[in-house]
Amino acid sequence: MRGGPPARLGYPAGMRGLLLVNLGTPEAPTPSAVRRYLAQFLADGRVLDLPAPGRYALLYGAILPFRPFRSAHAYQKIWHPTLGSPLLAHGRALREAVATRLGQGWTVALAMRYGQPGLAAALAALQAAGADEILVAPLYPQSASSTTGSTLAEVYRLAGALPVVPALRVLPPFFQHPAWVAATAAIAAPHLADFAPDHVLFSFHGVPERQVRFTDLSPSGPGAHCLASPGCCDTLGPANRACYRAHCAASARALAAALGLADGTWSMSFQSRLGRIPWIRPYTDEVLPSLAAQGRRRVAVLCPSFVADCLETLEEIGIGARESFAAATAGQGELRAIPCPNGDPRWADALVQLVREAWPNG
Repeated sequence: MRGGPPARLGYPAGMRGLLLVNLGTPEAPTPSAVRRYLAQFLADGRVLDLPAPGRYALLYGAILPFRPFRSAHAYQKIWHPTLGSPLLAHGRALREAVATRLGQGWTVALAMRYGQPGLAAALAALQAAGADEILVAPLYPQSASSTTGSTLAEVYRLAGALPVVPALRVLPPFFQHPAWVAATAAIAAPHLADFAPDHVLFSFHGVPERQVRFTDLSPSGPGAHCLASPGCCDTLGPANRACYRAHCAASARALAAALGLADGTWSMSFQSRLGRIPWIRPYTDEVLPSLAAQGRRRVAVLCPSFVADCLETLEEIGIGARESFAAATAGQGELRAIPCPNGDPRWADALVQLVREAWPNG
């Protein structure tokens, strides 16, 4: 008999599996590789939430003929010469750190929802290592249909197609969990102390407004609470407990408190919107010029919807937003992108705590 945790719920003693999942990355910073990645990513009906005919017409008629070239150029700016994709490199480092901390009785795999390493191979590898029970850990602090929802739907589909269907558990969203908040704040604090910003901006990845309204759990139906008033995200309650924007607002409040930021010295915004439909506001690319107009000259940007640095943090914020802010201040201002937790030991410790809480006695 293999070593590991004792028998439970009818299963023989064996390994516990942990599946860490992040969104994805192309395999190379080339137009062809980016095109393959975007074709998989944007074909997902939870990402481009349009009826299939319209989704594919938009994808193949307006996006894929042009966007891969622009995105490949952006990826080339952040691609590591030996490690490759920053998101994947940080993910591998985190997997190793978490596996070391969990120790014997656990097998840990890393997968991407889109691209490689793929979910199917990761599930098969966990089973081959002896894990008949698997904890799925979506590495998105805040839950959205296009991230957590899509990831879980695909994991369930793939797991259900296996000859032996594993028992699955899911790590809940950790957008205001004290362990994640404390680790993220501790990692950011030295950078903020070194930079001494006059404003801290928490920039989250955006989603279309309609995706937020769909998750409104008000008794009177979707849209009765979410985005219905300016203060709809000020507190979490039964109606907005599944709302991505409300999760982001809770994260921003918790991080600001942990970092000791005074009212008026921080704010929240949303980046990376695509297309012309309304996305959740305020938009990062509109907030930054506004801060410049208010006389702010040293702005630090944290991106708390990402646990690992990637295109959106390194290029969109670290290069593009920094240059735009410098221009908006006529060269008198500076924007600094604060690193994500990545593979930092404090984040690995926090994630292990989350895992053990989700699977007690592990």
